[in-house]
Amino acid sequence: MLPQEIIRHKRDGHRLSASEIAAFIGGVTSGAVTDGQAAAFAMAVFFNGMNRDEAVALTLAMRDSGDVLDWSDLPGPVTDKHSTGGVGDNVSLMLAPIVAACGAYVPMISGRGLGHTGGTLDKMDAIPGYISQPDIALFRQAVLETGCAIIGQTADLAPADRRLYAIRDVTGTVESVPLITASILSKKLAAGLGSLVLDVKIGNGAFMEKSRDATALANSLVEVASGAGLKVSALITGMNEPLASAAGNAVEVRNAVDFLTGRLRDRRLEDVTLALAAEMLQSAGLVSSNQDGLRRATETLTSGRAAATFARMVAVLGGPADFIEKPEKYLAVAPTELVVRATTDGFVSGIATRDIGLAVVGLGGGRTTPDDKIDPSVGITRLLPIGAEVRAGDALALIHARLPSDAEAAAATVLSAYAIGASKPPADKTVMRRILPRG
Repeated sequence: MLPQEIIRHKRDGHRLSASEIAAFIGGVTSGAVTDGQAAAFAMAVFFNGMNRDEAVALTLAMRDSGDVLDWSDLPGPVTDKHSTGGVGDNVSLMLAPIVAACGAYVPMISGRGLGHTGGTLDKMDAIPGYISQPDIALFRQAVLETGCAIIGQTADLAPADRRLYAIRDVTGTVESVPLITASILSKKLAAGLGSLVLDVKIGNGAFMEKSRDATALANSLVEVASGAGLKVSALITGMNEPLASAAGNAVEVRNAVDFLTGRLRDRRLEDVTLALAAEMLQSAGLVSSNQDGLRRATETLTSGRAAATFARMVAVLGGPADFIEKPEKYLAVAPTELVVRATTDGFVSGIATRDIGLAVVGLGGGRTTPDDKIDPSVGITRLLPIGAEVRAGDALALIHARLPSDAEAAAATVLSAYAIGASKPPADKTVMRRILPRG
């Protein structure tokens, strides 16, 4: 089948057969399909969508473009989580070790940043020596020895997705529900999971800003995963402000270490992390109820077992053995810092969260083309949450930049992203709803 005919078929609004989808994805994997053709396919899907059967076929074709791992030799359940992405969303760095320390195995295959959202893999790359894309042997070793491994796609796991992922990032097709669904689930199915929990973000810092869109994405993910034979559930969580008080790569890793060790735990970040941990433990069959999962996850975090698990994972994958004790010794520090100050008294009443993410990209902490090199040191910290009281001159955030001019540009963006009102706004719910497969 000619790639251009498959593109034309979808462009004209027709349903693609499983064989057409498999043929096109085979060409993406082999290189027979050009970048231009892959971009045209993505745009055709973006405008015309896919039904459930097409999305299942796309997901399975992308899964089968490489190896599919087998963890049947492990003595415990294999589970994972995926977030649809946000700003200051470093949940994976704490969640994987929490769940692993509770007795599950978490082979977490993560992606790089897309658009204004940060990528877990980019965060792990901020740790010197950490092998974020190991071969299968080292990946298995890390999971067996520590219970978890946060890595990127290897050359052998869902290679078709890796190529499409990079193309979507720079062609305005990131927000397509079927493409997001297949991208997420192909990697998770290739990882050989027994269960999966999805964190679907909603709000002005998410790809899906509106409730109906986030719900549609969550339902798509749950139904397609279920159709592909995976046990799955989803939580819809809020992204109308940065989840952590830090946005960037090294700064979010430092925030995660502080969270694990108890030095600092942002409230909303803790709410989402523990809710997802409880969901994963219940889905994996390690607890009988969500309440039991929440209690067990909280105990594991406060006891220090989760921090110890993270430390072992970093060391097994090539990072410093004392990283959790001395993160400041290893994480890159930007040479320029600039405080963003409030210009009026009041309360933080809203944050244009997407703009915060774009400010990080502008500093060099994200990509505008697939080949852009990221500066792990840049970012924004001390981001005040919605509801915080401020006076004129108080700090709203701290910019970490390479150059003073970069810092000033980012500071202007951050200042305009913060709305200050006369009264304290009501607190938003962090976890909105839970979605399970139909039937």
